[in-house]
Amino acid sequence: MRSTNLSPGSPSPRTPAGRRRAVAILAVAAGVTLAGCGSAGDGQNGPDRTAQGVRQTGVRVLWMGDSIAGAQAPALEAALEAVGVTFRNATSDGGGNVVAGGHEVTTMGAKDTWKSLKENLASFRPTVIAYQLTTYDWGTAGQQLSAYRRLSQAAEDAGARLVLVSAPPFKLDAFFKPYESAITRAPAMAAKVAKGPHARFLDASELWGGDYTAAKAQRARDGIHSCQQGSAAFATWFAKRLGELAGFTPAAPSAWATGPWTGDERFVKLGCG
Repeated sequence: MRSTNLSPGSPSPRTPAGRRRAVAILAVAAGVTLAGCGSAGDGQNGPDRTAQGVRQTGVRVLWMGDSIAGAQAPALEAALEAVGVTFRNATSDGGGNVVAGGHEVTTMGAKDTWKSLKENLASFRPTVIAYQLTTYDWGTAGQQLSAYRRLSQAAEDAGARLVLVSAPPFKLDAFFKPYESAITRAPAMAAKVAKGPHARFLDASELWGGDYTAAKAQRARDGIHSCQQGSAAFATWFAKRLGELAGFTPAAPSAWATGPWTGDERFVKLGCG
């Protein structure tokens, strides 16, 4: 699933523009590591190694969410695989939600998500199901709680840990504005569910803040998704938090932050430099 070539339109790391972008991504990722109060390991210790020289942790992460999570996936895959965590991207553009709500869009999206989850549990056998709350988690408080509880139970039944992650702040345009209250409420509902030994809630506002227009939020031009720098910052932050839960030391950003993933076509479509 990892991209091995830079997409057309992406600056090559050998060009001045490509080198500037690589430096910026690495600086952002390293800054998150330092802000996290602890340096990342170099991934050199451990009994088992793959043919590529990376030891395997036994951790298998199924990454779920919408297109915002999808834009974070290339960096997250690189960061986790650099330390021997197996990763599968199960995000969905224009969906990915587990909360059906009462809207046609969210009902259809949730149906597809639950079907996909069932298939991934059987074929991938994750040890961690990580779900980033989506822009489509509309519905009442009761509907949100019910969906997150169902996800928690599905993870427990599969012998996996559930990690619920709040979404970054994003632009509430005319499409999302009518559902602002549900979107704003979702993190609190997720936090209520993720209190047991098999589930954990991570509040990503410590990384992004709460204002999508602020530099800290690192949103792309659309005010919703992230470019390479923002995705690298998230991957660094999430890998550290997940490592604390799953018992591994994340790889230093220098091991992965300027790799081929930076040329993923989704960044080209977002107009990222």
